[in-house]
Amino acid sequence: MNQSVIKALQLLEYFKEYPELTLAEIAELDNMPKPTAYRLISSLEASGFLVKTKHTNHDVKYHLGLKLLELGSYVADQLDYRRVALPHMKELSEQLNEAVHLAVLDGEEAIYVEKIESKKHIRLYSKVGGRTPLYTGSGPKLLFAYLNPEVIEEILDRIDLKKVTENTITDKKILAKELEKIRLQGYSQSKAEFYPDTAGFSFPIMNHHGQVIAALVVSIPIIKFDEDTEKFIIEKMRETSEKISRDLGYRE
Repeated sequence: MNQSVIKALQLLEYFKEYPELTLAEIAELDNMPKPTAYRLISSLEASGFLVKTKHTNHDVKYHLGLKLLELGSYVADQLDYRRVALPHMKELSEQLNEAVHLAVLDGEEAIYVEKIESKKHIRLYSKVGGRTPLYTGSGPKLLFAYLNPEVIEEILDRIDLKKVTENTITDKKILAKELEKIRLQGYSQSKAEFYPDTAGFSFPIMNHHGQVIAALVVSIPIIKFDEDTEKFIIEKMRETSEKISRDLGYRE
């Protein structure tokens, strides 16, 4: 990592003890020349991490900027959703006796960040930390569908749809229609699109801003896929996703 970046971030640590600091004070605390301190502080100020308050021409001080609060709120959201979702996921797994996952967006892939195994002897392929392209599988497709429409269009223009199984969608027009369908019905389904012999169902998890931050995913052996099973799973998943979203502060 760039040493200047490391040094600049280290300067922020002093503001945990001192609400405001002058350039001279920062340079003295870190035992560095004033020109070096000024260069690093200017970069932090330009990025919104520090704010300059000019009391007089000779009394200029710096304090932490709102950018840190903004980033901190994102971190809090990301940490909270797993803790909040876990008990609901366990309950759903017990109701269905099927594997339940939580998937989130990471770049142009979905990554599984939590999994509750079913009590059956059969184990499905998915695992925590596993990554899947956005165009295949119920969870990834759901996360894809709820992106900004302009972002969806940009990714569709650029993405290379590779066949993983016989059921993988490799036609961009069909995929675009599938994403639109997911947004309209509010959930996603798949049949052996990424993992063979596995069907998936996914519902969105919303945060207090009304943003989709994760996909609640249930995976079942495809041999169990029938109309009654589908109806029951969708009903229970809808209830569970709504409970998790409410606990995260989402209000319609």
